[in-house]
Amino acid sequence: MSDYLNDLFSLQGKVAVVIGGTGELCGAMAEGLAGAGAEVVLIGRSAEKAEARLQKIAARGGKAWFHAADVSTRAALEGVLAKVLERSGKVDILVNGAGVNSPTPFLEVPEEELDRIMNINFKSLYLACQVFGKYLVERNEGGSIINLGSMSGVIPLSRVFTYSASKAAVHNLSKNLAREWAPLNIRVNTLVPGFFPAEQNRKVLTPERVSQIMGHTPMKRFGNASELIGATLLLAGNAGSFITGLELIVDGGYASMTI
Repeated sequence: MSDYLNDLFSLQGKVAVVIGGTGELCGAMAEGLAGAGAEVVLIGRSAEKAEARLQKIAARGGKAWFHAADVSTRAALEGVLAKVLERSGKVDILVNGAGVNSPTPFLEVPEEELDRIMNINFKSLYLACQVFGKYLVERNEGGSIINLGSMSGVIPLSRVFTYSASKAAVHNLSKNLAREWAPLNIRVNTLVPGFFPAEQNRKVLTPERVSQIMGHTPMKRFGNASELIGATLLLAGNAGSFITGLELIVDGGYASMTI
């Protein structure tokens, strides 16, 4: 049984770059990738948060390192790729998970906030897909790109207008790239968390909002970040070798709830 599961889910010998890996959700995904044998590169701004995550990975026998970067420009992302190639030799898996949110009412959203959310949630991801996608295309050995989407990218959610628009763009881009790169065995999928408490959404989780979410979630609870690991490993490795262009929803049944 163990050999069978290893053939499906082992990432031994793979290198995974996790943009946003110092955050709660992508940090847990990074732990899962390292636990499956991948060498993981955490990309983010906070060395303190990265160190805590690296210690968790090391305690379980995983291999990971941190590179501090602001991924909002092509030049910065090209620098990240160059550093990873210099230190780890290749990239097989890219996780795009940088993100921010805001509860500002639509008619009050200032242009600066619109630009900030779109730039971090969509533009930086778009550029990362260009930079790392070009590398994977030229390398011609396949690969997996996992873009972090949102339920608000699937169905409109109130109070997070700019965030929802940015995530809808992520979902659309992922499907387009999946179609474009499928002949090269470069798979592009969107991992779609339901409601998981994380740094970017705590400000919008008022008691009233939480009550509404629980009323629409059949499992009647929030997700735990570790519950994204199974889906991550499926999309990253051999078990998902024929999966591309998918929106893989992990939401406790939220998307299935109507009345």
